[in-house]
Amino acid sequence: MLKTVLFDLDGTLVEERAAAAAAVVEWAAEYGVTGPDVVTRWTAVSEKHYRRFQRRELTFPEQRRRRVREFLAVDVSDSKADAMFEGYVWRYEAGWTVYADAVPGLRAVRADGLRAVVLTNGNGDHQRMKLDRLGLTDEIDELISGDTLPVGKPDPRAFAHALERLAAEPHDVVMVGDSLENDIRGAQSVGISAVLVDRHDAQPGADVPRVRELTQVLDVVRR
Repeated sequence: MLKTVLFDLDGTLVEERAAAAAAVVEWAAEYGVTGPDVVTRWTAVSEKHYRRFQRRELTFPEQRRRRVREFLAVDVSDSKADAMFEGYVWRYEAGWTVYADAVPGLRAVRADGLRAVVLTNGNGDHQRMKLDRLGLTDEIDELISGDTLPVGKPDPRAFAHALERLAAEPHDVVMVGDSLENDIRGAQSVGISAVLVDRHDAQPGADVPRVRELTQVLDVVRR
């Protein structure tokens, strides 16, 4: 029997891609890095090193430092890289917004007697701060963050850990997220049903249930 809805955080409850894009353009310009490909290059560099963190090949601070060094082509100390990255971080954090359907979606799930749990690859302290700042902390029942996982999503061990933490079986849980690879395929790999959040109808061919808004999740999972 369904008991818990797992929600991804970034891209599902919180809009942070636009914040990242705006932040890196302004931040990079401080170091003389400009041009039409700034966002594309930053995204590629960030994803490469963040995936290494997800696989636990790098620590959370280490992946940040590598992003700075590669993107800005600088050879700096750890402390200097940390300081430089902070110039990006405060701009990025200032741009976070909550999707309009996030709180109504979470409240609908909880009103239906289900737990709303966030499962994120992000660092726990950073994600808790995000939830607090955006007023989402009281809208969920639990946070399972990347630093408590053996490896990050989409690795099956991440989802197995979540099941163990929740004392749940796969049929007790459904995963809701915007990434077909990280959220949907990862959940399915351990037998958890999943719902793809596709707000802009960008993945019409996906072979899984899709919703345009989080308020539609119950309509899908209760069929």
